[in-house]
Amino acid sequence: MRLYRRGDEGEPVRDIQTRLAALGFSTAPDSPGTFGEATKLAVQGFQHTRGLPADGIVGPDTWRNLVAAGYKLGDRLVYHRIPMMRGDDVAELQRSLNALGFDAGKVDGIFGPDTLTALLDFQSNRGIAEDGIAGREVAAELHLMTRATAKPGRDLVRDHEWLSSLPPHIAGQRVYVDAFCRDPEERETAWDAAIVFSRIIQDLGSAPVLSRSIDTEPTERVRAVRANRLGVDFIVSFALPRDGEAAVFHFASAHSVSAAGASIAGEVASCLGIDVGGRSIPILKNTRSPAILVAVEPMDGRIGGKTAQGILNLFARPRD
Repeated sequence: MRLYRRGDEGEPVRDIQTRLAALGFSTAPDSPGTFGEATKLAVQGFQHTRGLPADGIVGPDTWRNLVAAGYKLGDRLVYHRIPMMRGDDVAELQRSLNALGFDAGKVDGIFGPDTLTALLDFQSNRGIAEDGIAGREVAAELHLMTRATAKPGRDLVRDHEWLSSLPPHIAGQRVYVDAFCRDPEERETAWDAAIVFSRIIQDLGSAPVLSRSIDTEPTERVRAVRANRLGVDFIVSFALPRDGEAAVFHFASAHSVSAAGASIAGEVASCLGIDVGGRSIPILKNTRSPAILVAVEPMDGRIGGKTAQGILNLFARPRD
């Protein structure tokens, strides 16, 4: 889709404004169909709540999130398919299943294989049709059960287990090292940081796996899929800050936060002297392992070195 930003006009802008208003983000006093300052501020507010870069521009990711935010569990039938279904209703399904002990994985609003397995287990447990489809019947059954249950979700338990089981040293860990490559400058500078980081942790006994070679530019989604396929222990990405916000990001959305990712990000951010932030982008959202994104400028080998020190501090800190 094309990008919609301040100054644009037409029916697509009116649609964007209608969806924003339905979610509580007013675009007044902008006229319907006119993308003015108020609409830009509403878009930025929505992006912030969804863990997206708050640039005030409606592109593919923001549009997908706007559409997804309009669904509640039971509004439609959700099931596993290719391409995978997305929406707030899927996130609600995942959160409810996790809270009941059925492991749906990360609450990311994407109906993937883990969500399907958890839903089938739930349907079998409750004696309802095992079809892997969540509609009004599943929504009602989940509502009844979750009202009587107040346990941490499986995603939170998994993060706690990951943190508590960390060894005192990074030796033996398989680390996915990802260098963003959205433009020529980022491709080179992020690569420099990634290589220095990889050499340091490799010298200390870990097994870094690079997400790309120096002369290739796979998309972020493709790199996230590769990380899942490799089954690494955790993920460290390097990128230039696109919206001017230098930080170490972990996965966070309107529905869920990665506690493990936040812990890693905190240690690395402390070494870099920058803030910790939450984002819902593919390398953080679509990956199963704990992940962070180091977004800072200038990006160079020194950033890779300081990031490595933060990771080492995480492994060396006392466990509860």
